[in-house]
Amino acid sequence: MTQQHPRLREFKFTLYRIFRNPSAIIGFSLLFIFAGVALFAPQIAPPKYPHNPYLMPHKGFSPTPKPPSQTNIFGTTSGQYDIFYGVVWGTRTAFKIGMFVVGIAAFVGVTLGAVSGYLGGIVDEALMRITDVIWAIPTLVLAMAIIVAFGRGLDKVMIALALVGWRWYVRVIRSEILTLRDQDFVQAAKIMGVSDLKIILRHILPNAIYPVLIMASMDMGSMVITASFLSFVGLGAPKGYADWGQMVALARNYIVGPPGDPLKFWYAIVIPGGCIVLFVLAWNLIGDALRDAFDPKLRRR
Repeated sequence: MTQQHPRLREFKFTLYRIFRNPSAIIGFSLLFIFAGVALFAPQIAPPKYPHNPYLMPHKGFSPTPKPPSQTNIFGTTSGQYDIFYGVVWGTRTAFKIGMFVVGIAAFVGVTLGAVSGYLGGIVDEALMRITDVIWAIPTLVLAMAIIVAFGRGLDKVMIALALVGWRWYVRVIRSEILTLRDQDFVQAAKIMGVSDLKIILRHILPNAIYPVLIMASMDMGSMVITASFLSFVGLGAPKGYADWGQMVALARNYIVGPPGDPLKFWYAIVIPGGCIVLFVLAWNLIGDALRDAFDPKLRRR
């Protein structure tokens, strides 16, 4: 009987650890649903404005939301924007925000953290002191300052969050590399004349990247909810854009209904707000499952 390669065996065991976790099953199921909605958005909710499919269609300008009907199955929010259309295309917006922000932040953070941790010395001191300065400014304050400097808009929100988010990854990857750079396999590679770049890419990062993957999965949700908050306060998506935070902002005056019927406009808040909650929950559950699968203290239990 042919014995499996150790890497293949560990990969299978990792998948087993992930998918035996009920949280992972729930998280991936929710994520699969959101991904399907985002992928088939043009078929589920055909765009009225092909040149700008993220612009929600609306009929009239009444500020009062209208309940679900045959024409608008989720009802309309303030300004008579179709909630169903906004929820469907808002799924694409959420993935776009999460993937762009986390991708840029992780790349910058891992690059700087790897250089800082591996080289050490004055390079490490300089990069860490710059990181400390950035850490001294609260996340939302720094993000809002960048948005105001560059101008409002969802693209500016994504850039601002990426410029803020890299600092988490720097410290995590640096701490991992500090524990690996003096290991025997790294020293052996140096003695054999392997370049520093190859040592980092082939020997150190593959063994240090797991905490970053867990952080990235968590940040996919947290960055979306942060962007939703910025849209809610008027710094993000423009009015009528298919963004869950923008949709909640449109219904802010109707969170509580009239006296005697406080839940009259529940659909205008609960539906887009529920999408935010479920999207963030999916990524958090996946992050927890990845932590349990990759953590050496829990891996073999």
